[in-house]
Amino acid sequence: MAVELFGFKIEKSNQEQQEKNVKSFVAPNFEDGAVEVAAGGVYGTYVDLEGSAKSEGELVTRYREMSMQPECDSAIEDIVNESIVLDNENPIDIVLDDLEYSVSFKNKVREEFYNVLKLLDFNNQGYDIFKQWYVDGRLYYHILVNESKPRNGIQELRKIDPRKIKKIREKITETHPRTRVTVEKGFNEYYIYHPKGITSSGAQNAVKIAKDSICHVTSGINDPSNKIVLGYLNKAIKPLNQLRMLEDATVIYRLSRAPERRIFYIDVGNLPKMKAEQYLQDMMTKHKNRLVYDASTGEVRDDRKFMTMLEDFWLPRREGGRGTEITTLPGGQNLGEMDDVDYFRRKLYKSLNVPVTRMEAENQFNLGRSTEITRDELKFSKFIKRLRNRFSHLFDNLLEIQLVLKGVISRKDWKKIREDIYYEFAHDNYFAELKEAEVLRERLSLANEIDGFVGKYYSMAWVRKNILQMSEEDIEEMDKEIKEESDDPDSPMNDDEDNNQDDTPMESINANTVIEEFQPIEMSEEDKKLVSKMTSLLENIEMNDDEEV
Repeated sequence: MAVELFGFKIEKSNQEQQEKNVKSFVAPNFEDGAVEVAAGGVYGTYVDLEGSAKSEGELVTRYREMSMQPECDSAIEDIVNESIVLDNENPIDIVLDDLEYSVSFKNKVREEFYNVLKLLDFNNQGYDIFKQWYVDGRLYYHILVNESKPRNGIQELRKIDPRKIKKIREKITETHPRTRVTVEKGFNEYYIYHPKGITSSGAQNAVKIAKDSICHVTSGINDPSNKIVLGYLNKAIKPLNQLRMLEDATVIYRLSRAPERRIFYIDVGNLPKMKAEQYLQDMMTKHKNRLVYDASTGEVRDDRKFMTMLEDFWLPRREGGRGTEITTLPGGQNLGEMDDVDYFRRKLYKSLNVPVTRMEAENQFNLGRSTEITRDELKFSKFIKRLRNRFSHLFDNLLEIQLVLKGVISRKDWKKIREDIYYEFAHDNYFAELKEAEVLRERLSLANEIDGFVGKYYSMAWVRKNILQMSEEDIEEMDKEIKEESDDPDSPMNDDEDNNQDDTPMESINANTVIEEFQPIEMSEEDKKLVSKMTSLLENIEMNDDEEV
């Protein structure tokens, strides 16, 4: 079967065709959120959240609205700041140490990787790219290539709104003639794009795009049915809604219970209902005298208005009961308690895998020993590593296309070396450096303690492998470097040895030598007398070594 790549048709070789003909009755497991349909199907996907059907586009919109909330935005800022560090010259470097290829090949791969970073403008836009991927849970780029000159590589990368594009996977099945079992023969994958968004009604008029023209990276989190990709903010939807509702309820309660109000029980006797209400209204108007301070003019005026929920209550009382009475309704006594709000705020931070201690202002950042690092900070550091590893798929996909277009490598060879290529993110997390330094310090301390037993109970090779945790490659490299340093005449070790050999022993220095080396060029008569006395004194010391002076 021919494959279309940026408008070009490439036929597979016989060996690749044979590998493609491998069949199974078990369908492969995909995590890209593509819609699996038959030819001519409808491409609408839905997920049920909180009892109401939401499309995938509306789900992305929900995530973006959540990111605008102060608590979520603070947690997202902590995550993105730890993941992407733009202080260095290159926020991400490619590591090719495990590749068993020539240096020239590695240099070409490294050069194309930096070209991909330039196309992404990652040095300037890396923070925003990672944040959008984290919030939306997916990232799409349209790869633009000059069809007349494909060897020039990728010319431009254009970001696509994830609400306007969708990946489609059409199954290719066949029935075994003998067992009558339906097996998966393959898939036909492509993307559909609609400028107004992908819906079940508008998908039929969408533009069909080749698979290799789109770079697609997801969060790797799927719903239980494995049919839709969820974002990292999905599990924070419920805690955030609960926090917002509780905060609103707290505000309403404080406004309604904060003032201390009076209750007027007015005795209306046997008056009819209409006259009783009029009498009560007259009493309210008679006794009501509301003084209002006007901040614009600085005057205090009498503002007679209708009563509100925050003012006094006036209630009629019939004859036979107690007479007119005025009582007090106390205000709320627990208005300062915020434990329930803090509980849901901590729950929100836990749902986003951010340490709860980061939301407390009184907990200052402490650059102490690694033993003082909390378990939450350690878990957060590992969570950041997982995010970086998942986000690196963006560079894998773009680098593969770039190398294939430039003719550096074939796709078959790329699959072989892909696992040997990894990326090193710049980080300013002090905890990681603190941990490495303390581990090395403890290893060296233990090696120093066991040094007296080396050659008697333990061998040097055992100490290197078990105490210093050095691999065979590390041992071989260290031995090579030590030998080179010992043979190098400019090495600091050799400089120390030369200096020790050139040092003249103190016993070989006599008084005349000292005086000749330190004698001034021009001396006065008093200096000459002083030098003469010092010379005679040193000569007496040499002649009487055992005597006390």
